[in-house]
Amino acid sequence: MAGEWREVTLDQLGRIVTGKTPPRSRPDYFGGDIPFVTPTDFDGRRIIDTTGRYLTKSGADCVGVRIPERAIMVSCIGSDMGKAAVAGRDCVTNEQINSIIVADPNDPLFVYYNLSIRKVEIRGAASGSAQPILNKSSFGKLRILLPPLPEQRAIAHILGTLDDKIELNRRRSETLEQIARALFKAWFVDFEPVRAKMEGRWLRGQSLPGLPAHLYDLFPDRLVDSELGEIPEGWRVGRLGDYCLNFDSKRVPLSGRDRANRKGSFPYYGAAGVMDYVDDYLFDGIYLLVGEDGSVMREDGLGVTQYVWGKFWVNNHAHVLQGKPPVSTEQLYLYFAFESVAPYVTGAVQPKLSQGRMNTMPFLFAGEEVCLEFHKLVEPWFAKVRACAEESRTLAALRDALLPKLISGELRVKDAERFLKERGL
Repeated sequence: MAGEWREVTLDQLGRIVTGKTPPRSRPDYFGGDIPFVTPTDFDGRRIIDTTGRYLTKSGADCVGVRIPERAIMVSCIGSDMGKAAVAGRDCVTNEQINSIIVADPNDPLFVYYNLSIRKVEIRGAASGSAQPILNKSSFGKLRILLPPLPEQRAIAHILGTLDDKIELNRRRSETLEQIARALFKAWFVDFEPVRAKMEGRWLRGQSLPGLPAHLYDLFPDRLVDSELGEIPEGWRVGRLGDYCLNFDSKRVPLSGRDRANRKGSFPYYGAAGVMDYVDDYLFDGIYLLVGEDGSVMREDGLGVTQYVWGKFWVNNHAHVLQGKPPVSTEQLYLYFAFESVAPYVTGAVQPKLSQGRMNTMPFLFAGEEVCLEFHKLVEPWFAKVRACAEESRTLAALRDALLPKLISGELRVKDAERFLKERGL
């Protein structure tokens, strides 16, 4: 490592701020346009510019301290402490987050990357066992190794370029899912093809957005009464269980100790990490996961859906489904975006969506031809979603391999740049 690198404490980088929550008894403090960052918003994003909750100006003024754009935020309370993110705009954080307002001559993004891989160290520096806390003073005493500013910027640029590609893939996938969701809503919720024919807006031989001309004869031209209200003539109301395949018997209900002892090459949904296990429990293909209870599933819970593919394991807190042809898994996934599971959940202390209750959810079946044509339209979009995700996994693995070596000085910038150039990045 070059001699010009120096070691300092975090509080020497700039000002450290601990957040605060406005009084919840004041509803006028909430619901404005100022982002209110809490640990829940640390969802894997490098830059947080949207949040689950927002404050009004009076709510932010009550807290007294704004976190400026490019400040580095770190969760410092609780079992999942040590997550880092960059403020994407001026915001306010709650008391579970310490933020560093990095001053010149240091690069905030370099500081972020340094802290992003120090979760174990940060937790180890905390006090308290039931509720570990790393207070502002102790957080500020953590040490960081800094190269000269030009090298900080070069390192941040290399890692940031990889993260930018990952973020671009995420946005592309999000846009494609939004397009697919809009098409599902038009066909199966709003019945736009039927209404367009009824109102004379769609004529034979004519194409409309989401309605190619060759599909004209697939849709009826009137609505009829049903238990769900008006539906297209010829469509029928069934039950979800008639149109999906359930694979809950292949779930792996391992304990935390078992998971810790089984590290391998395949994702284990419902818990962190990867595993190798007997082939009888290994999924391989495209599936839909639906949260069965309030336990962890991709850091979410009851009723949350996740579109997954490839080889993976699943624990016993998520139902594992596929569409039953002609209903595709993609159509099933979009169905859950518009159908609430809440009426089918039982249990007050431990809410649960049982397989039996889930199977009774109403499902509007449009007929084989409509379902198959819908799949033809959305499958290319979901194929691109899968391709983007696979590319991002590769990029993330590369970033994670380079990151500790770059920020420690083990790998120099020029060598990393040559390495990436050889891979076309």
